[in-house]
Amino acid sequence: MRVLVAGGAGFLGSHLCDALLERGDEVVCVDSFVTGRADNVAHLAGRTGFSLVEHDITQSCADLPVADAVMNLASPASPKDYLAMPLETLAVGSTGTRNLLEVAVRDSARFFMASTSEVYGDPLVHPQTEDYWGHVNPIGERSVYDEAKRFSEALTAAYRRTHRLDTRIVRIFNTYGPQMQVDDGRVVSNFIVQGLRGEPLTIYGDGSQTRSFCYVSDEIRGFLALLDSNEPGPVNIGNPVEFTMLELADLVLELTGSSAGVEYRPLPSDDPRQRQPDITVARERLAWEPAVDLREGLELTIPYFAGQLALAG
Repeated sequence: MRVLVAGGAGFLGSHLCDALLERGDEVVCVDSFVTGRADNVAHLAGRTGFSLVEHDITQSCADLPVADAVMNLASPASPKDYLAMPLETLAVGSTGTRNLLEVAVRDSARFFMASTSEVYGDPLVHPQTEDYWGHVNPIGERSVYDEAKRFSEALTAAYRRTHRLDTRIVRIFNTYGPQMQVDDGRVVSNFIVQGLRGEPLTIYGDGSQTRSFCYVSDEIRGFLALLDSNEPGPVNIGNPVEFTMLELADLVLELTGSSAGVEYRPLPSDDPRQRQPDITVARERLAWEPAVDLREGLELTIPYFAGQLALAG
């Protein structure tokens, strides 16, 4: 297939470009480089089957190349970024998603929407199943990301019903691995960088809140399983093993060899107390489940961040 990957120079997008090319697909990487990085796809320059288009999907996408599949991973994804760019985040989730849906209609292409576990908000159902509608503050600071993704899902479903478009929706749970930015702002990268620098790890609240962490290779394998399936979704793709922030901090301190400990700060507004995917649908309909546990994933990720810090001096 020729696959158009919007947000292809981002963390997940760049890994997806790699995986698609490895299996023989042609890739058109589209990125505005607002949060994506050219370095993430620099190794693909000149490779047969890969092309890079610098473009903001909130502008007309009518001139983008014809594709067999359109995969929308374009959006600021870390709280640091979407809180700094609230209007841009809402625009990419609404206008940007619709522009890409129109490309899919134009080309009779399969459309893949990368959504998020943030659509569940601060969940009252645990673990979260795909039929749970969520518990989201629609006007809080985090709503610019949460509601943008919820609206993207609604647009995707409406295009499926109205245009009979072949669509997929994935709900991503906390994913980590190489090619994250050093200043990404998400907890795994924060902890690793602080541990490598010998700084105390920042715990927000009392550290009892939980997350489930999926290594990037597992996440991308889940994306491709969903893309190739006949399952429209939404489908949770994440690691169902749950950790408190204190448990994660202890493991990062151990693996980085840091003795700096932790420091506590106030919990940000609307920060979810718990987050854990029910992956029954992925297991039964996609034959997918994660293979990399948290310790192994961190051991694969820490050297990358050590290298990035060394390059930065």
